Amino acid sequence: MPNHVHCIIAMRNSGKPLNTIVGNGKRFMAYALVSELKSKGLENILLQLVNGVNNTQKAMGKKHEVFEPSFDWKECGRLDVLQQKLDYIHWNPCKGEMPLVANPQDYLHSSASYYLTGKHAEYEVTDYMKILDMDLTKEN
Repeated sequence: MPNHVHCIIAMRNSGKPLNTIVGNGKRFMAYALVSELKSKGLENILLQLVNGVNNTQKAMGKKHEVFEPSFDWKECGRLDVLQQKLDYIHWNPCKGEMPLVANPQDYLHSSASYYLTGKHAEYEVTDYMKILDMDLTKEN
């Protein structure tokens, strides 16, 4: 989505809290996005990201505010919940006042075409429904 990201994260005995994993991911994505913006000379966007940093963060050396500091997560401990979340993610670009596409598989940045048509995208898509090694059909 242009202003937010949906993803399903499978964690197995990482030893790290979800907050740490997501925070690290956001930090590395932010570095890559800022680098890309610099390489393309998009100074107006970089200035917006600089202006988003509060004084406390600036004092600690932060230069750009790329992501919101929080995130929302839902545990998907059952197969029906996982399927519901996957359907929501795939249909999200088709909803709202100004839908981005008419059909989920038409949104370029989605795994929907893989799940709905079986066609592989230009990037690797992992089918978590097939590889989960826990029994999601049981109630927790």
